[in-house]
Amino acid sequence: MSGLGSVKRIIVVLSGKGGVGKSTVASQLALSLYANGNRVGLLDVDLCGPSIPKMFGVDRNSPSNTVYETEEGMTPVNVFSTSNETSRFKLMSMALLLDNANDAIIWRGPRKMAMIQRLLTGVKWGELDYLIIDTPPGTSDEHITVMSVLKQQERAKDFLRALLVTTPQMLSINDVRREITFCQKTAFHIVGLIENMSGYVCPHCSECTNIFAQGGGNLLAEQYSIPFLGRLPIDHQLNTILDQGVQQVEKGFEMIIETEAMKLFENILKQILDHWQ
Repeated sequence: MSGLGSVKRIIVVLSGKGGVGKSTVASQLALSLYANGNRVGLLDVDLCGPSIPKMFGVDRNSPSNTVYETEEGMTPVNVFSTSNETSRFKLMSMALLLDNANDAIIWRGPRKMAMIQRLLTGVKWGELDYLIIDTPPGTSDEHITVMSVLKQQERAKDFLRALLVTTPQMLSINDVRREITFCQKTAFHIVGLIENMSGYVCPHCSECTNIFAQGGGNLLAEQYSIPFLGRLPIDHQLNTILDQGVQQVEKGFEMIIETEAMKLFENILKQILDHWQ
């Protein structure tokens, strides 16, 4: 039986290129949903560059972060949980299955595809309101596997959506345009597009300065008639906490929710949730 059987909704975070902040946006989305009382899973299917565990301060060498094989599937790591509560935030990544965090994944296509399928269907998530999937760059084998596996699930048309991420530069816009056509050709419904790294929030005065161009994401969304969800700036405080790992920072969750970028994300989250109303 697929581990996705008790997952109500799945949002796959996509972009045509690397370096646009997909993992950061996926983390922001998962944290915002969790802050709103939802049961959330965060799945990192980037085999060669998994970064989600580091962002949350999940050390695979800790006994509490050990992934176990059970008859129902692999056990994800519980985040933000205590012995007195059932975790509402669960995480799984290829990084948690490696003997050494610095090991390189040197696999040919078939083995990579088999591992992605295992991560998608072989995790014992339990009851989840939302599963957020952080994907690698591109539109090739890994993405085709993700799409084909997810679309085999019952109710896929109702619970499966794509969230696109771009940065303001034209180079990124062009690559995300390819991601949009990928979604169209695979009949993958897009919930909306986010322009990330849209300005820089000064850690001293909180003023936001445009260090790149601005507005490319909005124009791209208009061109393809998809919802433009908003712009997110580069936020020094948010990035500092994610670099250290949310669980490794004292009151890390409370601090990250109060960052300027996370406050701006509240409006984006509202639009995503309204999509299913």
